[in-house]
Amino acid sequence: MVQLEEVEDDELKQLQLGKEFIDDDDFTDTDSEISDVDDLSVLPSSESLSDRILALRDMVPPATRRRISSTSSTAVSYAKTLLTWGGKTLFVVSTSALMVGVPWALAFSEEQQFIEMEKEQKAREAAGEVS
Repeated sequence: MVQLEEVEDDELKQLQLGKEFIDDDDFTDTDSEISDVDDLSVLPSSESLSDRILALRDMVPPATRRRISSTSSTAVSYAKTLLTWGGKTLFVVSTSALMVGVPWALAFSEEQQFIEMEKEQKAREAAGEVS
């Protein structure tokens, strides 16, 4: 019977000169289920678009993902604040316009009616004096 014995090569364990050492701990922040699968026959045959997008998480380094997440959270926060203040400002302006504008428009139209009545009265008086 043949017996196999594993022989470790000491040179493979040493760091090579001139090459940068890549620490595997940098890549431990991947929570994707697809990364753990070694056998491709286990993968689902029809992936949805959301599955494919979630799989892209493995391609982006953790530091970049944190930066993207932080930037997008900040942008969403600013947009939400801007929309909230904009809505409140629009409400105040439109309410003020209604409170001031409607009575002013009514008073203005009433004044125009008085002016027209005075013109009509003067025209009648002028017509009465001429004949």
